[in-house]
Amino acid sequence: MVNTVHDLVGIGFGPSNLALAIALSEPEGAGLDAIFLEKQESFGWHRGMLIDGATMQVAFLKDLVTMRNPASPHSFVGYLHDKGRLAEFINQKTMYPTRLEFHDYLEWVAARFEHVARYGTEVITVDPVVRDGVASCLDIVSRADGELVTHRARSVAIAAGLRPALPEGVIAGDRVWHSQELLSRLEGFAEPYPRRFVVVGAGQSAAEVVEHLHSRFPSAEICAVFSRYGYSPADDSPFANAIFDPAAVDHFFEAPDDVKRMLLDYHGNTNYSVVDLDLLQELYRRIYQEKVAGRQRLRILNMCRAAGLETHRSGVSVGVRSLVSGEAETLRADAVVYATGYRPTDPLDLLGAAGEYCLRDEDGGLKVGRDHRVETAPELRCGIYLQGATEHTHGITSTLLSTTAVRSGEILRSLRAHARSEVEEPAR
Repeated sequence: MVNTVHDLVGIGFGPSNLALAIALSEPEGAGLDAIFLEKQESFGWHRGMLIDGATMQVAFLKDLVTMRNPASPHSFVGYLHDKGRLAEFINQKTMYPTRLEFHDYLEWVAARFEHVARYGTEVITVDPVVRDGVASCLDIVSRADGELVTHRARSVAIAAGLRPALPEGVIAGDRVWHSQELLSRLEGFAEPYPRRFVVVGAGQSAAEVVEHLHSRFPSAEICAVFSRYGYSPADDSPFANAIFDPAAVDHFFEAPDDVKRMLLDYHGNTNYSVVDLDLLQELYRRIYQEKVAGRQRLRILNMCRAAGLETHRSGVSVGVRSLVSGEAETLRADAVVYATGYRPTDPLDLLGAAGEYCLRDEDGGLKVGRDHRVETAPELRCGIYLQGATEHTHGITSTLLSTTAVRSGEILRSLRAHARSEVEEPAR
């Protein structure tokens, strides 16, 4: 039996819902009760890619709170001050901390909100609580320590993150990895002196994996396989970067569907399948130096596609086919890393019966309001908020850190507005 009805249950406790927890802790969130369910046993964000020296691709000011509340004690600057590194960070003259340091910042904040987090809790489904034909609450059914646990709430905020994307037919294993698990796989790797790695992909993660493997294993050959002619630089110029501004979400949301598609096509090179220029130039420098030395360990197999995969006890065989000539070769490697991106977790995979009340657009996507609240049938009066999985309505930042702080404030205001309307309704 469920005795407590929370104002909000957050599904997932990564950066997005952590930012929402911060917003709820501030004066505007007073009186709203929330908990957050996270299937990981502790806080973690892309741990497998915390490569030494790899930097963030967003400025530190786009942390969990600063863009919404610069005076918050939970900012990255507050973290640096608490750690005694503020002056030293300033002396670096950079806006981009290492990924390792930013992850430490996220853990620092998460530790302050452990009281609202329920780690080791995996959400299975969300069931509407229907009375007299109306659902005003949701039962979030989860599994923790092998037991089923149900939390009841008036609203849910789904921030289930991204799922690694692998090509069709490819299954991860001891020698076949997605880039997100790179470091954890290398920790248990049985080959102390590998001879060859194959890396599939042309984006930032792929280039970082190539650079890391090339540096970490000085006797191994690294083969980078991608269909482009070369790595493409990310467009981080000021005008292009404006697509990540909070105001751009308003513009995108209000635009006609054909304009939305056009904007995503135009500005995909700010985020997708592109590489920071410094890293791109470093890889090119290494290739050139190896040509001069007469020993080439870093091979670029451009205009090629990985066309087959076979694993065996001593390694893996990767078929590589040229898109120009059609010729194919087989590379024997110790492991293959697929840096082939991510896809948003489908909210409907978690919503269960509650998903039947959600409205869809002509393309089958969920209808989502500007406040990130899913539009539902009138019989469902609960709030279903999405953090991510809204690129079709809110633009390219839906799965990125850039507008996380601002979005949390928008969701909080929506929660407040709907709470007020529910209180006022009986008086009418």
